[in-house]
Amino acid sequence: MAKLTRTRFLAGLVAITLAGTLPAPAADAPTVFAAASLKNALDDIAGSYAKDGKPAPKVSYAASNTLAKQIEQGAPADLFFSADLDWMDYLATKDLIQPGTRVSLLANTIVLIAPKESKAEVRMGPGLDLTAALGSGKLAMGNVDAVPAGKYGKAALEKLGGWAGVKDRIAQAESVRAALLLVSRGEAPLGIVYATDAAADANVRIVATFPADSHPAIIYPVAIIKDSRNPDAAALLSYLRGPAAKAAFEKQGFTVLNRSTAAAQ
Repeated sequence: MAKLTRTRFLAGLVAITLAGTLPAPAADAPTVFAAASLKNALDDIAGSYAKDGKPAPKVSYAASNTLAKQIEQGAPADLFFSADLDWMDYLATKDLIQPGTRVSLLANTIVLIAPKESKAEVRMGPGLDLTAALGSGKLAMGNVDAVPAGKYGKAALEKLGGWAGVKDRIAQAESVRAALLLVSRGEAPLGIVYATDAAADANVRIVATFPADSHPAIIYPVAIIKDSRNPDAAALLSYLRGPAAKAAFEKQGFTVLNRSTAAAQ
């Protein structure tokens, strides 16, 4: 019995010693819920962040409205990166983002696209008419009532007088990248997406760019979710505001603003 007790004691001592020398478990990587249009840039940024010895962020991409609703329902996100102010405001009014962490980080533009081989031409401006260029097809857009790119697109069409001619001919997609894919595959003759989306797909071409004053400013805010307990969330947000991320965003065609909007929360 004494021998068994001594054996157990020594085994416990060894276990304690080893526990003191083994490295601490790696922190869980922060989870980012990000607008679909950010995919190319954030994939690059996540890779460079990991190379700096940090936990590689886990990024979930979808339309901003879908992600905001998921966060509201308790989805485990650490950061939310929206393609418009409205859906960040939505979470802010429900007290779901951490005060003082909100940043208006990026700006973008919306463009009219067509399949690469298309000969479609459109005169962009007041009196906009897309019916001839559409032929018998439909205009691909994100959902015009919820997806930011769809909302921007509808606003621009209304401002330029083109909405009435196409409102019954919209192929509404669940995200801007889904709308891009419809045009890229030749399933829609025209589409409205962000300029950064068009640049990311070699199978489409930009037919025209919508004037900046035809729609609300396209601003991408990012913030830490209130319930986040990940110690690396703040470091990741800081990295997104830093020079390496700035270069990645600009490479994809975004304009970097990097303006804190905490006071507006």
